[in-house]
Order: sequence, then structure tokens, then C-alpha cells
Amino acid sequence: MAGGAGTIGGLALLLVAAPLGAVAWRAGGLALSPADLAALRFTLLQAALSALVSVGLAVPVARALARRRFPGRALLITVMGAPFLLPVIVAILGLLAIFGRGGVLNTALAAAGLPVLSVYGLQGVVLAHVFLNLPLATRMILQGWQAIPAERFRLAASLGFTPADSFRHLERPMLIQILPGAAATVFAICLTSFAVALVLGGGPRATTLELAIYQAVRFEFDLRHAAGLALVQTALGGLATLAAWALARRAGFGAGLDRALPLAAPGGWRQGVDGAVLALAAAFLLAPLAAILASGAPGLLQLPDQVWPAAVRSVAVALVSALMTVGVALVLAEARAAGRLGWVELAAMLPLATSGLVLGTGLFLIVQPFVPPMILALPVTVLVNMLLSLPFAYRLILPEAQALQADYGRLAAALGLVGLARLRLLTLPRLARPLGFAAGLAAALSMGDLGVIALFAGEREATLPLVVQRLAAAYRNEAAAGTALLLVGLSFALFWAFDAGGRRAAA
Repeated sequence: MAGGAGTIGGLALLLVAAPLGAVAWRAGGLALSPADLAALRFTLLQAALSALVSVGLAVPVARALARRRFPGRALLITVMGAPFLLPVIVAILGLLAIFGRGGVLNTALAAAGLPVLSVYGLQGVVLAHVFLNLPLATRMILQGWQAIPAERFRLAASLGFTPADSFRHLERPMLIQILPGAAATVFAICLTSFAVALVLGGGPRATTLELAIYQAVRFEFDLRHAAGLALVQTALGGLATLAAWALARRAGFGAGLDRALPLAAPGGWRQGVDGAVLALAAAFLLAPLAAILASGAPGLLQLPDQVWPAAVRSVAVALVSALMTVGVALVLAEARAAGRLGWVELAAMLPLATSGLVLGTGLFLIVQPFVPPMILALPVTVLVNMLLSLPFAYRLILPEAQALQADYGRLAAALGLVGLARLRLLTLPRLARPLGFAAGLAAALSMGDLGVIALFAGEREATLPLVVQRLAAAYRNEAAAGTALLLVGLSFALFWAFDAGGRRAAA
């Protein structure tokens, strides 16, 4: 088992290190032009603004969810996670339907005789990132509130604390612990955003490093320039990932009795504020989803011919990527849970420090002298999607694998239960739930990827996200909306199938 885990962990490290090595070798010296420096500044600016706005808005939303109980609360929390699974290109189309030039908001402003708003440029990029990352920041901060033992709030109430006192002594210390890590996590995610800048960037003044890498490869074919930019992007991603890891800490309130007691919920104007905050957050997150359904439904009857082959390719890539991701994550998590090969943690988490486009650029540099990159578009997409999903799957499986080892490890060893017998009789039945969820998450993320495939693919290798982007760029809005709705349906169907299958197998 240790030998197999070592081999797989080594291959995972190699698949990340080899592209990064190719990027570093091809880059040579770093000589950034004024345009490159402008892209670097815009990348840092949009990521910082996106993180600040996302976390700033998430605090009142998480607080309202923590202290209010109402019908549909659990459903609202679940739905708020949808943007994380939503393909980015589809999310952008939904935002354009609301905030775009011909969207609902600008139509209302024009009817009222007010100036319309532009969704392109910095404001559009930040808007899209807030839509995609507000749910993640909210869940992270909500967990911080839920981690405060309910007995602390009961003690505060018995001491006659006002809401301001409770905030100062209980909530503010938790926020000081949680907010830096949440902001760093969103910042790291926004650094590697490609599809958002591709559609909403709005010109040279709103170009990110990822978009500059894509332009250098696809339009200029300046591989040395692309490699230099990819090296800078990797350094930024690595620093941001380290910061997110170092700053993500739990508040030290001690242990409680694990009672599910509701938090103090002050009435009066504070109740109205909480209700308004939740209503606005729900409208902001759900309106684009509703717009996708409304605009995409008619387009389903007029899908272009290239959509169906692209759909088959997307599903095939997602299935293979998901199975590979779960297989690699399971082997690495089992080895780590057994206390062997501590370095596999690095192999599983290293992809967080890079991005799909950087890995794709490195692989492009490796294969380009030998074969036309288009030939390997789909295999490379599978590999990169597997690497990018691996950290999430590993983190989902590892806690359950550690519990399994603690509960049944010695018994399995005493019975001589090893290899395939242990996998079939113990590991798969006991870990079916996290394996199914991890596979569904990996499949959904792979379905929505618009990074590597945009770098490698021609017409015959396009997947659904690339078809949606090309249709939108050609102003075929109804066809793009219909294709986007099909992409959403397939993504959520794959996620549901894997997740439900895992839950049924664990029952």
C-alpha cells in the first residue's frame, strides 16, 4: 500500500512540478513590459477588492443566518452554495442578464431616465467575483459563529450583556480570527480567475495575468513571454495560498457541551436589518440563477449542432477526471491516515499554489515541440482538472479516512485484511459518502472548466464552456443561454448522481 501511495503521490508531484519546471526554464529572465506590469497591478487590485467586498458583505449575512431561525433557512444555506458548483461562464451570463447593457437593472434605469451602468472593466470583474465567492465567505464566517459554544451566549445573557457587549466580547474576537483567513482564501481564488476577465475584462486596462498568458499563447504565440507571466502568476498564487493557510485559524473559545441552542436574536430594528440583509443576499444570488433558467429555456429548442458533440466531450472529460481525482485522493488520504508518507500532503495540496492556465501553459511548452497541442487537448484537460480538484477531494476524504483507521485499522491488520479485500469490504463501504461527494464536486468543477481547454482546443475539441463563450462572443445570445442551461443541468446532474450514489452506498 505504501509503495503504491508513494508512486501515485510522486506522479502527482511530477504532474505539477514538470509544467512549472517547463515554465521556469522557458521564461529565462523576467523582463516585464509596461503592459505586463499593468496586468499585474490589475490582478492584485481586482483580487484585493473582490476579497474585501466578499468578506465585508459576508459578515452581516453570516450573522443574520447564525442568530435567526425561519422557514427555509436550511434551504437558503444550501442554495447559497450553488455558485461554487455553477460553471463560471454560466454565472457570468446570468450576471449579464441582470446587470448587463440590456439586463433587467439597466432596462429599469433607462425607463426611469437614469444613466445606465457598465458591467465591463474592474467593476464587472469584482461583481462576478463577489457573486461567486460571497457564499464561500459566508459559510466560512458562519462556521466561526457556530463554533462559539452556545453556553457563552447563555452566560452573556445571564450577565445582562447588551448586543453591543456580546459583539465586543464574543463575536469580535471570533471575527478577528476568522476574517483574515477568509479574505486570503478569496484573494487566492480571485488571483487565478480566467473566465471572468476573459468575458468582463473590457480591454487592456482590465487584463489579468491569466488573460495575458492566454493572449500570449493563442494570439501572439510568444511562448517565452507566456512562460514569464506564468512564473509571476505561480509566485503570486503560492504566496496567497501560504497566506490563506497560515491565517485560517479557529477562535479559541474552549469547549462547550455541543448543544444546538439558538443564539440570542435581538428584536426591534435589528430583526428588520437581519431580514433585509438576508433578502438582499438571496436576491443577489438567486436572480442570476433565475435569469439563466428564464433565458435559457427557449434556447434549448434552438441549440447549434456543435453543442451535442461538445456535451459528450464535456461529460466524458468530467467522468474520467472525477474518477481519477477520487482514486488518487483516496490512496493519498489512506496513506496519510495510516501515518505513512507525510510528504503526500504536499502532493495533494500543491495544485492550490498554481492555476489551470499555468499548468496548461507548462504542458503546452512540453508537448508543443513533439505533437500539435490540439491533439492532446482532452487528455491534458483531464489531467489538469484532476490536479485542480485533488486538494478539495483530499480534504473531504482525509478526516473520514483517519476516523476509519482509528476505529478499524488494528482489527483489519489482525484479520490480515489488506489490498483489494480491505478496499472492497472496509474502505469503500465506510467511505462511500465522502467519496461520492468528492466525485460529484470534481465532476461539476471539471464540467465548468474554461482554462486549459481554451488554450489547447480547436473546433473539434471544444467542450461546452468553450462553446458557450464562443456563442456569447458572437452575440448569439439565445443559443448561448440555451447551451449554458444545458451545461448547468449536466453539471448538477453529475454532482447529484455521484453524491446520491455515495449516500445510498453508505446507508
